[in-house]
Amino acid sequence: MTAADARPRPGSLAAWLLASRPATLTAAVAPVAVGAACAHALGGFRLAPTLAALAGAVWIQIGTNFVNDVADFESGADTEERLGPTRAVQAGLLSPRQARLGLIVSFALATAFGAYLIAVGGWPILAVGVASLISGIAYTAGPFPLGYHGLGDVFVFWFFGPVAVCGTVWVNLLTVPELAIWASIPLGALATNILVVNNLRDRATDAVAGKRTLAVRFGRSAAIGQYLTLLAAAYLVPLILWIVDLASAWVLLPLATLLLAGRLARRLLRAEGRALNPLLVGSARLLVPFSALFAIGLAAG
Repeated sequence: MTAADARPRPGSLAAWLLASRPATLTAAVAPVAVGAACAHALGGFRLAPTLAALAGAVWIQIGTNFVNDVADFESGADTEERLGPTRAVQAGLLSPRQARLGLIVSFALATAFGAYLIAVGGWPILAVGVASLISGIAYTAGPFPLGYHGLGDVFVFWFFGPVAVCGTVWVNLLTVPELAIWASIPLGALATNILVVNNLRDRATDAVAGKRTLAVRFGRSAAIGQYLTLLAAAYLVPLILWIVDLASAWVLLPLATLLLAGRLARRLLRAEGRALNPLLVGSARLLVPFSALFAIGLAAG
């Protein structure tokens, strides 16, 4: 069976699922889990707002994926020369019109959950929700697409770290304690590393398409340095939380994933082009055990 034979039929449910990029959803789920753990540690966990925050985050992520799919195709960033996983619009599995319908439905569902969260958390959640929706579109579309001007990394760190973690804590506690701010850093760092690998792999085709990511602007060595720095930051934070007595020794649980992180770092130093695809998947998967252990450690403390 060829790669083309393995693709879903155009317009099928499998094609829609592929366009939603399920593997990326760990970046949306992980910070909500950590934010909920912070709220639990501080004695203010509330199930309904947490579940609404989770649903809203997932639907914003899916909507952003649809935006990215159609915008990268129409800008010329996704072509037959693409080294990464299949993209639905570029591969003809969904039309641009269908992808736009997907993003409208996704953002509408996110807005529905957001309306409840606004009732719980007030105007700060309204501000966060509006900013998240605008940024989800502006990431690869609009007159100044963030990802095309080297700002994608800032966007990912901010929204998958401080915004998601502290927003979840806010709808539980109606305040943002120091613990939540610190806890948001590893989540933002690890989510950003997924983008770093993606941009490192695609820097040649991105340069042709005029997509000026940090990897295009500063080259391979800088991208590797960025990845390693963010990885180090993610693992230093639990240690800092324990040292300054913001959390118990349970918060050190994520250090159990250091071996996996080390393997990813070693692979990054050697891989190029399509060989970076397993590292992309591995970086996304690292979020799962790290955030799960981090959440357990925070809640236990």
